[in-house]
Amino acid sequence: MAGGSFVEQGQVKQFEGKVTAFVLVTCFVAAMGGLLFGYDLGITGGVTSMDPFLIKFFPSVYRRIKAGVHENTYCKFDDEILTLFTSSLYLAALIASFFASSTTRLLGRKTSMFLGGLFFLVGALLNGFAVNIAMLIIGRILLGFGVGYCNQSVPVYLSEMAPAHIRGALNMGFQMMITIGILVANLINYGTSKHENGWRISLGVGAVPAFLLCVGSLFLGDTPNSMIERGKRDEAKKMLQKIRGIENVDDELQDLINASEGAKQVEHPWRNILKSKYRPQITFCSLIPFFQQLTGINVIMFYAPVLFKTLGFGAQASLMSAVITGLVNVLATLVSIFSVDKVGRRILFLEGGIQMLVCQISVGIMIAVKFGVNGQGSFSKGEADLLLFLICAYVAAFAWSWGPLGWLVPSEVCPLEIRSAGQAVNVAVNMSFTFLIAQIFLLMLCHLKFGLFFFFAAFVLIMTIFIAFFLPETKGVPIEEMNSVWKSHWFWNKFVPRDTDETKSHD
Repeated sequence: MAGGSFVEQGQVKQFEGKVTAFVLVTCFVAAMGGLLFGYDLGITGGVTSMDPFLIKFFPSVYRRIKAGVHENTYCKFDDEILTLFTSSLYLAALIASFFASSTTRLLGRKTSMFLGGLFFLVGALLNGFAVNIAMLIIGRILLGFGVGYCNQSVPVYLSEMAPAHIRGALNMGFQMMITIGILVANLINYGTSKHENGWRISLGVGAVPAFLLCVGSLFLGDTPNSMIERGKRDEAKKMLQKIRGIENVDDELQDLINASEGAKQVEHPWRNILKSKYRPQITFCSLIPFFQQLTGINVIMFYAPVLFKTLGFGAQASLMSAVITGLVNVLATLVSIFSVDKVGRRILFLEGGIQMLVCQISVGIMIAVKFGVNGQGSFSKGEADLLLFLICAYVAAFAWSWGPLGWLVPSEVCPLEIRSAGQAVNVAVNMSFTFLIAQIFLLMLCHLKFGLFFFFAAFVLIMTIFIAFFLPETKGVPIEEMNSVWKSHWFWNKFVPRDTDETKSHD
């Protein structure tokens, strides 16, 4: 079949094209944005458990912890000031995501990625050289802006650049980089924990991936979708030929142009995304990030060292346990990358949900039996090893399901006219609940005790049922042809209008 033509699979067009080295390299560089997010997720918990850091910036917290003010194990680290250091970044990311939406649409995806890297670079340097709380907080805010811009632009960039049949795997490069960032952060924390200024190294090293993203984004091409959106059709055709590795891309280009023309008729994407015909998209752009955060994963990623120390692990053992969970996170994400375009999104979502549910209930029962309500107790070595295994199994399930799919699915289901707005909703909901969980987790641990794990398990059960009934399979569907999956779904077909041509024929 001639290059650039397409075949019909059911009612879904399948455009032809090669998997070029150019598109692989481009997507790898873009996915570096995930490295920034992951590094910050992993670095914070370790830094806040370092004595020199607490002594310099939070001396009252340090004195209270060392004095053992709380006899209850669950409440040893409960302090709003300490958690604000972690959560303030995600509040800034929430605010930035709304500005990033306009930047991504008007100036292009790669411009947003560059700005995200630049914000993160300056923020990391400020944190590394911080001499007072003001520098620390300003640095955290800039890091938040960087995270907001990268999380807005990178998943959209990857979904638009990737060929449909490997879009899942390439988009998951973003989540893969997040997990690598978490692992690197845990390793650096482990290596620097005994040094007086180890916290400076931990915070400052974040400037390295930020610099690489800034430089790399200068050499990236923008997506054909973005070029067409901004009136650069000739450039879009050349880019499409380059990333597909074939000369005749006329059919796919015309599909993108048609989508862009339709998008231009939408003057207010934020108002239009609320229309009933976009009900499926706004639902998944809102509920998937909501449920993703209420899996309880950030309890592990933010506070792994603190959590393990609370449960009786020594200082170094708690940091090493965080490294182990970080390594599991990376390896399990590879499972998702190699399987998502073969088995599909739904199977991974459902299997991951069931595995997380079993692990969380098991961990909750173990802690309830050993610590009870009063928080007095400890684990034997064998019990501690079993606890670590269950937490690793939980992390693995998240890493091949709700972790990467939480970014993939919202970025691929929105048509061009609401894509930036949809991704902004995704990032905003994600950052809102990331901020909330980061801010109140230690308080919840103190008051809910072992019940905290059952609290998150209940949400895992709800969200798994939600996926089973309402998420159609999207693997292999070209991004501009995604409307077809809603039309054939038992529930969503009542909201999605029929094609314009079909509608006219029945008028």
